[in-house]
Amino acid sequence: MPAILQRRPWLLAAAVAATFCLGACSGFSDRTRGALTAITPYKVEVVQGNFVSKEQVEALKPGMSRQQVREILGTSLLTDVFHKDRWDYVFTIRRQGVDPQERRLTVFFNGELLERFEGDPMPSEEEFVATLDTRKKSGKVPPLEASEEELKKFAPKEDGKKADATTTATSQPPLPAAYPPLEAAR
Repeated sequence: MPAILQRRPWLLAAAVAATFCLGACSGFSDRTRGALTAITPYKVEVVQGNFVSKEQVEALKPGMSRQQVREILGTSLLTDVFHKDRWDYVFTIRRQGVDPQERRLTVFFNGELLERFEGDPMPSEEEFVATLDTRKKSGKVPPLEASEEELKKFAPKEDGKKADATTTATSQPPLPAAYPPLEAAR
């Protein structure tokens, strides 16, 4: 071993690390790409504009006033100074792990009354919420049964003393009549 490496062992470690790094640059396999995607930095969720649902679009009727349209759709994202009888509703969302979404709806007025509207097909609120759920769904449902041996692990242990029914009943609070749901009904 050269004398310089004997005096500075950290130099040997740096040389080995550099060799591995240069070897890693020669190519990426599917496994290394998978490892790199697992450690990607967090990307901020970007939501712009008003989400307009299919139900809201169906509530629009020609002849409605501007105020009625505003109550149904909200304030438009774009109000053009040069087109005072046109409101543009644009909605974009960019989330990590999900394809970006963009939807547009343009509302046209004749004076103070709604003349017509046009735009992209809008999803219902339920469909939109389903696209936001990025959790991976596994096809397998675990068994929800316990065998007798597994239940015996959780059986109360006998101390040799017998507790009477009145002391155990009063030491624990009563159970509620009903429990709240775990998830919102869909």
